[in-house]
Amino acid sequence: MTLKNGKDTILLIQKATAALGESAFVIAQQTDLTHSIETEMSDEKTKFGRVVAPGTTSESFEVTAYGDSDDDGQDLIIEAIKNGEQIKVWKVDLPHNANGKHNATFAYGYFESAEEKAGTEGFVELSGTIQVLGQSQKGELDPLPIEVIEFGKYGFEKPGEKSGELGSTQTEQPAG
Repeated sequence: MTLKNGKDTILLIQKATAALGESAFVIAQQTDLTHSIETEMSDEKTKFGRVVAPGTTSESFEVTAYGDSDDDGQDLIIEAIKNGEQIKVWKVDLPHNANGKHNATFAYGYFESAEEKAGTEGFVELSGTIQVLGQSQKGELDPLPIEVIEFGKYGFEKPGEKSGELGSTQTEQPAG
């Protein structure tokens, strides 16, 4: 048995009308991700007892992230809800599976709600709920670019190799 770690699952979003070949956006600074599936139940009483039957199934994704004013993914959340735009969403497991790919769940949907919370203490939080059209589909994605998997991480560098703060444009020493 292999337990999954929450930090190893991220959400990617894209406008449904995005051009062919256009990349999806990683929502930066994700802190929470929920994928919910529920079925309404018909529950009726008869003279002989109770009758229960499954009804309509609904599915949603909820994502929460620390606010990042430079993030295209977070901008898309607000833009899509204001304009009523359909989106595509991928819930992606970052560790590679036995095929060397990422297990993923894909769906079309609409943002039902978005909320920005700016408390006195801590970071601004942005959360959004996506209502899925039909049912999500399981599949595999080819390996994601290393920048996506290691978002917010950095590698080793030698003294004088780069100049600039983490998260901003860094200049590199020209190859000698």
